Parts: sequence; C-alpha cells; structure tokens
Amino acid sequence: MKPIWIVDDDRSIRWVLERALAKASLPCRAFAQAQDVLAALEAETPQVLISDIRMPGVSGIGLLQTVKQRHPALPVIIMTAFSDLESAVSAFQGGAFEYLPKPFDVDKAVELIRRAVDESLREVGPQEPAGDVPEILGQAPAMHEVFRAIGRLSQSSVTVLITGESGTGKEVVARALHRHSARSGKPFIALNMAAIPRDLLESELFGHERGAFTGAQATRHGRFEQAEGGTLFLDEIGDMPSELQTRLLRVLSDGCFYRVGGHQPLRADVRVIAATHQNLDERVKQGLFREDLFHRLNVIRLRLPPLRERREDIALLARHFLARSARELGVEAKRLSPQAVERISQLPFPGNVRQLENLCHWLTVLAPAQLVQVSDLPEDLQPGGTPSGTPPLLLPETPVAQVPVLPAAASFGLPADASAQTWTDLLAADVERLLSEGGEAVIDDLTRRFESTVIRTALKLTQGRRIEAAARLGLGRNTITRKIQSLGLES
Repeated sequence: MKPIWIVDDDRSIRWVLERALAKASLPCRAFAQAQDVLAALEAETPQVLISDIRMPGVSGIGLLQTVKQRHPALPVIIMTAFSDLESAVSAFQGGAFEYLPKPFDVDKAVELIRRAVDESLREVGPQEPAGDVPEILGQAPAMHEVFRAIGRLSQSSVTVLITGESGTGKEVVARALHRHSARSGKPFIALNMAAIPRDLLESELFGHERGAFTGAQATRHGRFEQAEGGTLFLDEIGDMPSELQTRLLRVLSDGCFYRVGGHQPLRADVRVIAATHQNLDERVKQGLFREDLFHRLNVIRLRLPPLRERREDIALLARHFLARSARELGVEAKRLSPQAVERISQLPFPGNVRQLENLCHWLTVLAPAQLVQVSDLPEDLQPGGTPSGTPPLLLPETPVAQVPVLPAAASFGLPADASAQTWTDLLAADVERLLSEGGEAVIDDLTRRFESTVIRTALKLTQGRRIEAAARLGLGRNTITRKIQSLGLES
C-alpha cells in the first residue's frame, strides 16, 4: 500500500496524525505546505491525501482542485479549524471524500482514513451499458401482474381505477397505460384532487366562461378539454368533493359537461384513469363517496403492491435511482455493499418507492464513499435505529397522534383533544379562528410557524447537521441556512 500524505502548516497536527497512523500500521508522509505536495505528485501519488483548508500559499481547496484534475480517483480528506458552511460546500463541490472539522477525535479520524484507504483500493467493476431504462422496474410476481394488465389494456379505452399506498407509483402506471394505448399521440393530463382548493376544483376540471365569477376575465379551458382525445388522470379521487362527484358521474355517463357559468354542452372524448390510496369501498359505506360513481370508475381495478410485498425489487430499484441521481448531479454513481442491500431490503418503507428514491438521492449527496456501507445509511435506518419512514412533507394524511414529528395541536392554539383529526383539519380550524378574530397577514404567520416547526424537527433528527437536514427536506444548503437565520432558529 502507498503511504498516506498529510499536509498542514500546523506542526502539532502533523505530529498527532503521524503518531496515530503509525500506531494503526498505516504508512504516512507529512508536508508543511501544498506546494511541496504538488511537487511530489510529479513523481508519485499517495493512497489518501489529508489536507488542511487554510494554509499559506496554495489553499487546501486549491490543492483539492489540482489533485482532482490529475488524479480524480484519489480520496482527499479536507481538515479545517474553521467549521463554516462555505468551507464545507467548497470541499464537497471540489470532490472531497470527507470534511473533517478540528479539533477531531483521533480514533474517529483514523477510522475515516481507513475508509478512504478502502475506497482507494476498491476494484472498479465494469459499468453497465446505459441502454434504454424500462419505464417501470420490477421482477416480483406482483409486478408481473401489473405488466400483464397494462399489456391487456393497451388497446382499450376502458376506465381504470388504480389503487395502492402513497409512493407506489400510481401516476407512473397511469402514464404507461396512456403511452401504450391508441391515445398515446394525444395529451396526458394529470390533476391531483387533494392539491387543488375545493372552491377552484370545479373550474380546474371543467373550465369556466368569462364572467362566471369574480376574477373570471376570460374563458378558460378545463382539464377535460385539455385532455381531448387523450387521457385524464385524476389522482387521489377519494378526496373529490361530493358535489363534483355528481358532475364527474354525468361526464362518465353521457360524455358531456358544461363549463362553470356555461350553457352550451361540450363533448368529452377522454379516457379517465383514477387513482387513490384510500379504501373507496369503505368510503362508499361511510357515505363519503358516491356508490354509482365508484362503480363507473371501478370498471378495471389495478392494485399496485407496496414495496414490502416486492422486496426482491429493492436492490434493482436502488441501483436505478442511484444511477439517475448521479446523472442529475453529474457525479459517479454510488454502489451499495451487499450488507447495505440486505439492510435496506429489511426496512418497512412506509413511503414505498418514493421513499426509496429519496434515500438513494440522500446517499448520492451525503454518503462519503462510492461503495455505500450500512454505516453510511441515515442513522434512523441503521441497525438499532428507529426508522422514521418518509420525511414529514411526504407523509399521507394520518391522525396527528400518529405523527410525532408534526407540531402538537396546542402549538397552533387549538384544543388538546383535537388529536383525532388530521393535521390539515387542525390547520383549517386554526385559520378559521384567526380570521374570525380579525387577524391580518395570517398566511405569513402560519407559514413562518410551519417552516420553523419542520426545520427545527429536521435539525433535531439530524442532531443539528444542517446539510443532512437540508437534503432530507429537499432544500438547498444555502436555503436552509437563510431560513434558519430569518426564522431565528440559530440557538
């Protein structure tokens, strides 16, 4: 094995690391400045390079950039006594293996160096040809049934109801049904019933005439008209308001509809595909969903299995998502060790395929080595940890009592016995209370409290690690820093 090179203008740091590496039987060579390292690189290369970030002359970041240009596969560990966001971002953007703030625990530093050595010694296997990636991945028997159904429905325009838990890929299947149908040359229009305010949903679906209501300054085509000749995908159909269920039933029955404020019937040549994570049979029994509409939608029901019912697909999906994340970020794709594959294959994944995709993106951004070990997984997914499941912003609606990371009712000024409601119910009640009390700028106040709660919770779960919290929330590193400052969360 080649020696490990240490470069630091602080003699005491060089001395400590030299002694620690000698004790660990790891050969090393020390340098006082980056210029000496660059000169030595002309004749040989180290196994691993450990560099301070602030040194006279060439800085650690400058050395990192030069080394990566000449030897892209050489692991570089950046050390600094100035632990700030800019230093960390510069190090990782420059391709550093890891960022080591001073003062550091010597044993942990040696452990990190061993991992960098292992990374430098790994054999790079042959890359799989890019080829065409299948639109839906899966080898489990349950997925074969889905593929078979898509094939049989390819030449049909029959209405399809797709059921399955959140994150199982219902829209992906809907798009596949459209792509392989005779309508593939026409539009595929998607509308999420749960994402549109109740009072705007009718106009979104059917459009409106000019002057139909205040603010309707021009005629607007709704989703049915936009999807003419193609496919209309109605996601989360179980959340459709009862009055709109009647209108949708009429369209499915006779193929005609009216714009809001209109008097001229319009024909709808549209194939409807609906999806829901809810139990529509149960909602029909509860009187929350029209039985006649349910039967109109339920011509062909296609159930998507949760990820826990297709565990043999987890490794395949993970490789796909890691490769895709790497392409998006312009980096080399990470690989899962057999132990990491075994570990994630045991996880419950309540967020299903979407949660696995988020995990792979997290690993692409934050895992230090190209070969991902169990110890590189988020702490709550490691053995002995308590899986927290999907990040709060991706959770389906569940009772507040079952979602400990969300704020308690009392924090929004609501009664404590409101725990049987969903958090959106509690939010609606709080908005109503504030407005009835004559409150102003209500949305700004609630947005500030919501963001404070989400970010504070993420920082708690990541033990204050801002970069990890930002990645799990889907925020940029600069964005979370700016929000922490503006929300007064520094303490």
